[in-house]
Amino acid sequence: MSRYYLAPLEGITTYIFRNAYHRHFTPMDKYFTPFFVPHSKKGLSAKEKREILPENNEGLYLVPQIMSNHAGDCLKTIGKIKEYGYKEINLNMGCPSKTVVSKGRGSGFLAFPEELDRFLDVVFAGIRDMDVRISVKTRLGRDEPEEFYHILEIYNKYPLEELIVHPRVQKDFYKNTPNLGMFAHAGECSKSPVCYNGDIFDSEKCKEIQKEFPRASAFMLGRGILMNPLLLERIKGKVGEKEIRTAKLRGFHDQLYNDYRALGMGDKNVLFKMKELWCYLGQSFPGYEKTLKRIRKAERLDRYEAAVEEML
Repeated sequence: MSRYYLAPLEGITTYIFRNAYHRHFTPMDKYFTPFFVPHSKKGLSAKEKREILPENNEGLYLVPQIMSNHAGDCLKTIGKIKEYGYKEINLNMGCPSKTVVSKGRGSGFLAFPEELDRFLDVVFAGIRDMDVRISVKTRLGRDEPEEFYHILEIYNKYPLEELIVHPRVQKDFYKNTPNLGMFAHAGECSKSPVCYNGDIFDSEKCKEIQKEFPRASAFMLGRGILMNPLLLERIKGKVGEKEIRTAKLRGFHDQLYNDYRALGMGDKNVLFKMKELWCYLGQSFPGYEKTLKRIRKAERLDRYEAAVEEML
């Protein structure tokens, strides 16, 4: 039986989003926080604490994600997160952002396999008495898919809880198509359970990948869920009548909207957060370009609400 995870998307899949999704749609087996970047002299920020507070994530299996290339700082952050009761931490070796890569983090770290090996060696030695498990989310490499042969050899040296593979290289960003041949290599040669991540935008695509890789431990959904929050329902064959689907979408939207407003972040910031979601969600409403334009151009909450009312 396949398991499904919600991918971490910076600035979007916060605890506000996770709770709204979990309440209104088919729940995920695991949720991942957007990455934390450790700081040598600082503790967790107020924002980071809100992300992992147990009361903000009730009923969810949440995995905090750390992005670092400094083992000492990473271990300090793992210790701080563990104080909140978490037993699994994910390490981000996949973010393709240029600002991240330029600092040798995320998928930029993959260009330095010897340093990556030393990093993991220190981290796994440091958690030996911590009662915490480590999973990794990775790309194939920075420039060429073949880099993954050596990178996987490094991962295989450590007892990973899971290896989540997005089968692109950093320079692909989200262009080109996922390299399923290299994912097959991961499935065959990884000593850890392997999860597939990348371009699952509809149920048919998911079923194709499941059929091709029956040994995959799980499937991570990201942009596909933002485009269509009912995607997991479709994958599991639980899609109800149109009225039920519309009610779920409306309930999800309204909870998200009202919870953002309750944070007191100001109307402008609330509109920014909701418009960011509609950049993805709007793709599920072909033929409603004029209404989407009104949503994008709304500068007041009442105008935004009127446009959404028309859309839903």
